[in-house]
Amino acid sequence: MVKAKKAEQKVTQRRTKIVATLGPSTDDVTVLENLIRAGVDVLRLNFSHGAAENQKKRIDTVRKIADKVGRYVGIMGDLAGSKIRIESFQNGPAVLKDGQTFTLDTAMSPNAGDENGVSVSYPDLVKDVDTGDLLLLDDGQVVLRVEVISKTKVHCSVVEGGVLSERKGLNKQGGGLSAPVLTSKDRADIKAAAALGLDFLAVSFAREARDIEKTRSLLEAAGGKADIVAKIERAEAVENIESIIDVSDIIMVARGDLAVEVGYAAMTSLQKRLIHLTRSRNKISITATQMLESMIQHLSPTRAEASDVANAVMDGTDAVMLSAETAVGKYPVQAVQVMNELCLGAEKHEIFLGAPNYRLDDVFEYADEAIAMAVMYTANHLDVSAIVALTESGSTSRWMSRVRSNIPIYACTRHADTRRRVAIQRGVYPVPFHIVHADSFTLHQTVFNTLIDRGAVSPGDLLLLTKGEMEGISGGTNTMQILKVPEPAENIEPEGS
Repeated sequence: MVKAKKAEQKVTQRRTKIVATLGPSTDDVTVLENLIRAGVDVLRLNFSHGAAENQKKRIDTVRKIADKVGRYVGIMGDLAGSKIRIESFQNGPAVLKDGQTFTLDTAMSPNAGDENGVSVSYPDLVKDVDTGDLLLLDDGQVVLRVEVISKTKVHCSVVEGGVLSERKGLNKQGGGLSAPVLTSKDRADIKAAAALGLDFLAVSFAREARDIEKTRSLLEAAGGKADIVAKIERAEAVENIESIIDVSDIIMVARGDLAVEVGYAAMTSLQKRLIHLTRSRNKISITATQMLESMIQHLSPTRAEASDVANAVMDGTDAVMLSAETAVGKYPVQAVQVMNELCLGAEKHEIFLGAPNYRLDDVFEYADEAIAMAVMYTANHLDVSAIVALTESGSTSRWMSRVRSNIPIYACTRHADTRRRVAIQRGVYPVPFHIVHADSFTLHQTVFNTLIDRGAVSPGDLLLLTKGEMEGISGGTNTMQILKVPEPAENIEPEGS
């Protein structure tokens, strides 16, 4: 397979994208601007925290700053979902000792917890557990075994004790808690996401495809056009993963709750499987949770965190995500800078999988999908410096980005919302491009000038261009062209002009 030497020399852009979470640490306008300048591609709003008016203010600020610095930054809303939590303790955190009894009570006053028991916000807990089940609190820091179940109480023995504070999450090892995926708050937040024009909407604790389908239906009914992100954090979701991927636009490997339910030993191979399966089904993947956790308090990551990020990049994830590191951490900008450096470092050692037999046995459903695969086959066997996709919706660049390559893909589009959505696609870079219904000479010269101005190509370079004969039609890409960037003296008007 021929490697594009010229492209390797020119491309210094990071292929793996960075998602960062907004919060109190990013509310300072200067911090937010520095965060965006540091290389954030998508900013996440956690609907579990903050009032609606604060979220709108953050969105408006992000868009103003992104316009100011000339970057296309997507905004993701993350639905709170029905995370099951314990309630509060009357005298501060409780210290649980191995072997003691501890009761989870769905009828207890929310603030009456102590070292003997605590209230749980989920009334059906007694229906969803059996004796012998292991319940994990605070991401598995405290482990309880169910011993006896009464009318409103689950009497447990403490398997692994520790300090337990208020509002910590509760999981059942192996899954099986049946709380509804969408709460009344989520439904209100879906309408808000549509009204605010968010680019991505994440569904928490999805268990099956119909959870995603229901969310999309509610979003579209409210006038929203966001891509839907399925957060994989339940054991049941892993069992239904292929059907979930098929009805989603993006899959998030949400390793916190997922690791608690399936076990930490299973997570490394499961992460690799989820990323590979998502890519093979032509969808986008995000790897999330505790990637640079130590940077909440410290300026540098641990060696284990650096290795974790590198492994996700080399697994082929489209994006890596920062949560508390930027939302409430002391060093949000530095966390993004470190993530950027780690991704670039890992990408230098990446093995490209643009193999000749990739999808050769597939039957393509769409013409633009077939064109995208033809482009990537050609790009990985020809000395090409750049790929240009003239696109309305971003689907062509998404299909291209499923084939791993070091050749940059420029998604040229006149639509601002498309530019923000393609920002999460691995190896794809959004470019404003407003020319339509132009003759071929003018179109090509505009493409050449656009890429030369970006430092992406030089005279004499080859590039691949895809477009549709009917410009302005979404999904109409049906043409691939191999073009040579002319020398300056060659930029002359065609005869008869």
